[in-house]
Amino acid sequence: MADEIDELIGFLSDPKPQVRSAAVDIVRGLTGGEDGLRALTVRADRALPALLRLLASAAGSGAGEAAADSLVNLSQDAALAARLAALGAVDAAMDVIARRAGEQPALARSLVMLLVNLTHVASGVAALLQVGDEKVQGLYVAKLVRSFCRSSSDSEEQDTFEYVASMLVNISKVEAGRRILMEPKRGLLKQIIRQFDSTNQLRKKGVAGTIRNCCFEADTQLQNLLSLAEYLWPALLLPVAGKKIYTEEDRSKMPLELSSALSHEREAVEDSEIRQHTLEAIYMIVLQDDGRRSFWSVNGPRILQVGYEDEEDPKVMEAYELIGSLLVGKGEGEQEQGGEKSQ
Repeated sequence: MADEIDELIGFLSDPKPQVRSAAVDIVRGLTGGEDGLRALTVRADRALPALLRLLASAAGSGAGEAAADSLVNLSQDAALAARLAALGAVDAAMDVIARRAGEQPALARSLVMLLVNLTHVASGVAALLQVGDEKVQGLYVAKLVRSFCRSSSDSEEQDTFEYVASMLVNISKVEAGRRILMEPKRGLLKQIIRQFDSTNQLRKKGVAGTIRNCCFEADTQLQNLLSLAEYLWPALLLPVAGKKIYTEEDRSKMPLELSSALSHEREAVEDSEIRQHTLEAIYMIVLQDDGRRSFWSVNGPRILQVGYEDEEDPKVMEAYELIGSLLVGKGEGEQEQGGEKSQ
């Protein structure tokens, strides 16, 4: 068996395309099982470079897709993901996406999944952010966000770039990633927030997680966040607003984006993690004086009061209560200031 695996890896670099194609199909099958993954992991020094070469040279064929799928499965192991990042897998994936996404959406989808796995490790994040080269830093991220925002589809099978949502969560866990996403001139965070309206739960969950991570910068980037208030507050408050129809009095104290959405019954956001992430983001914003004033100006406390009444998840309820405890004793004065600010 060992000799056969070694021979198979050698065939990945065979000069005959049909031999390479047959070999990589077998490798893809092996990566679908634990035994195959173990056998290839032991031979990663040979297997990973061969698969990357095949990806680059055969991207326009079925062999390229098989190589991409194999790399996705192998990169679920953090150690292999780090080795792939060191081999230039991020650059290779971005190059193929740029050249083949239009003609081969399935290939591009697999490569975005590869980038998700690679950005679970620090070296993969650094490579995707292009840290260290100020001339191109953030270029890969900007390209992926642009594709993410242009490619949304009601059919998840056709949504080539939906996994960019998960990648954005990964890169926004580090300060350098948050800085790129929140840079006003790039406008990336605004584009990302607007994807929260998607019916695709993977997109919605990724956007919620990304916003929440970016709000860790609220103490230094609050004005950048509040400059997006028109989009930010609906994205954060609607998932935790409950299902009830709000009274005209309540809605009169809200901006149009919120009042119109809360004037009729809505489907609840079933994913408790999305609700928790949006509440954690709100908490980090209202820790700041200007953040609380902005929160009052959209009648945020009332929205959380009503939403709390419908909540059943204990962890999410705790997140509501944490915000409530922060607002107690600081409400009336800031409510007045917030009201004045919104006029």
